[in-house]
Amino acid sequence: MRFRRLGAAGAVAALLLVAACANDPAGTATSEPSTTNPHASHSGSAPPPSPLRQNERFVDIGLDKPYTPAAPNGGTDEYRCFLIDPNLTEPAYLTGSRFLPQNAAIVHHAIFYRLGPEQAKSAEQTDAGTPGEGWTCFGDTGVDGQTAWVAHWAPGAGETLMPDGFGFEMPPGSKLVMQIHYNLLGAQGTGNADQSGMQMRLASAGAPLKPLETGLVMGPIELPCEPGGTGPLCDRETAVADVAKRFGEESRETVDQLVQFCSGGRPKPGNTQTCDQPIEQAGTVYMAAGHMHLLGRAIKVELNPGTPKAQTIIDIPQYNFDDQALVPLKKPISIGKGDNIRVTCTHDATLRQKLPQLKQLPSRYVVWGEGTSDEMCLGILVMAPATT
Repeated sequence: MRFRRLGAAGAVAALLLVAACANDPAGTATSEPSTTNPHASHSGSAPPPSPLRQNERFVDIGLDKPYTPAAPNGGTDEYRCFLIDPNLTEPAYLTGSRFLPQNAAIVHHAIFYRLGPEQAKSAEQTDAGTPGEGWTCFGDTGVDGQTAWVAHWAPGAGETLMPDGFGFEMPPGSKLVMQIHYNLLGAQGTGNADQSGMQMRLASAGAPLKPLETGLVMGPIELPCEPGGTGPLCDRETAVADVAKRFGEESRETVDQLVQFCSGGRPKPGNTQTCDQPIEQAGTVYMAAGHMHLLGRAIKVELNPGTPKAQTIIDIPQYNFDDQALVPLKKPISIGKGDNIRVTCTHDATLRQKLPQLKQLPSRYVVWGEGTSDEMCLGILVMAPATT
């Protein structure tokens, strides 16, 4: 899952404060990765929503007709963006969401980005100028300006509820971009059409709610080939060039920027990678997440590690791709401007020989990439910014 481009070199730190997916912040162990189909444990059916809370209502949105994804550039993944109009005529807050992946066999993730009226016009032009439904959008939405990520789904997630008294602002006239990552690895052929959607939980602006934002904390991936693995892609530079070919030169920039920011410009090959980043805005964290792909083993996000103020935000010692349901922190954590946040991820290259979808691929040096067969190291903080 790729959430947002880094922009200029060194801009990783500015990513703090951008909606939510999570594993258990308490560090509850999860099961081993599936050794069959990575998407086998989730389906398009979802449990019924929780009862509406005060001043809430449901609004259903999604694709008007099925879309059949096609991975570009010789890859097996497509990120497709669709412009969605929830027809908001009054201010509201998004207080929950229930994504319904109609064809869960190929849906890796979905993210909903809020657009202002001017951004919506830009998205309409992009949509109109692209053949078929929506447009290809590796990384982010492809829309100029700041877009707010307000809802998300990943395997294992059901209905996502924001804490009581909080929500994402939805001004009148705002629209949404629904970005869906389609993973077609092992799913080529017929039956790949999808018509996913989401049930929004909206509260009226008259409700006394506090606005939420989300921060991303990224770490590099520098995972050499598994023991005994050989081939051209075991060379790092060849592997990075392959990522750029499949997803665009901005993906190469992401790899370079993470190495520059997190390890002083020198890649540090190994199973475990760490990155420290300064907090740009004070606030209180209410939800957190850890996200990796199929080779992920463990992820941890810490606040001010190695100091008397040290706190663990999430600690997932046995990461499971198919268990990414959003959960709130057991106790909200206050963060201050200038505090240090650290993300640590451990990946396991030997899993490439155990997962059928990956066994068919050549060995490779794995770096940050948008595809399901690539990897990520991402901590996600859902927080209410401090008011001045």
